Amino acid sequence: MTGPTEIGLGLAALGRPAYINLGHGRDLGDDRSVEALRERAWTVLDAARDAGIRYFDAARSYGRAEEFLAGWLADRRIDPGEVTVASKWGYRYTGGWRIDADEHEVKDLSADHLRRQLAETRALLGGHLDLYQIHSATLESGVLEDQAVLDELARLRNSGVRVGFTVTGPRQAETIERALQLDLFDAVQATWNLLERSAGDALERAHKAGLGVVVKEAVANGRLTANGDVERLTSEAAERGVTPDALGLAAALAQPWADVVLSGAVSAEMLRSNLAARAIDYDGSLDHLAEDPERYWGERSELAWN
Repeated sequence: MTGPTEIGLGLAALGRPAYINLGHGRDLGDDRSVEALRERAWTVLDAARDAGIRYFDAARSYGRAEEFLAGWLADRRIDPGEVTVASKWGYRYTGGWRIDADEHEVKDLSADHLRRQLAETRALLGGHLDLYQIHSATLESGVLEDQAVLDELARLRNSGVRVGFTVTGPRQAETIERALQLDLFDAVQATWNLLERSAGDALERAHKAGLGVVVKEAVANGRLTANGDVERLTSEAAERGVTPDALGLAAALAQPWADVVLSGAVSAEMLRSNLAARAIDYDGSLDHLAEDPERYWGERSELAWN
């Protein structure tokens, strides 16, 4: 994670039939069988690789995302080290491949769960695994105080796999600051976008401390796209002759502390639209769109799986 900020591909919306992104159901269409999602994931992965993307992000809770990614890596004969593969532990997928499931994932940040999920990840991704992250660490979860977990992560790091953490919620910045005190982590992944900028200063400190910084949800689960509700973004994108998603991603790419900004594209066409961000010179004109973090995360928690 050095050099110019790059776009990576996140598989949160490609590995399971339902997700909270606005318009996700319409984007995927009616056929959301395992076979159809596998074919779609491989198509997007091929398009990403052809476009120069070399960072791929999955998680145990992303349905079959690790399985899809592992199959693609093997089929395309991609050697370990040729691309960067990151995954996460901490949530278990419980959706049963149903759109209308009562519960899509369950969080468990215990050391036992880490050991189980690491074994599952390694069984699929093997030597391709470069970075393993705590999924949605929070101060309230206590995971950053759990010595058994920290010891397991230290052993993993000593084995040659980098370790990281992702954060969520209105206290992202505080969680990042606490994690930096541990001198254990190689990377941090956080939500940052035009609407939720509160982690920016903490991410800058993490970057200066030598951690790789990965930005997730740069288009705010679809709010900063043509499916969204931010009229000022839509109008400025139209004035520039670009799509709202590309302009939203360009704002994240412009942050000097960002190493990777994730696209959550579920089609080659959506990916091409996202990648147009590379050519946009973002000038800060939409920084005023930032919302109160409590409001932002409250609205996010109300998004429906679709």
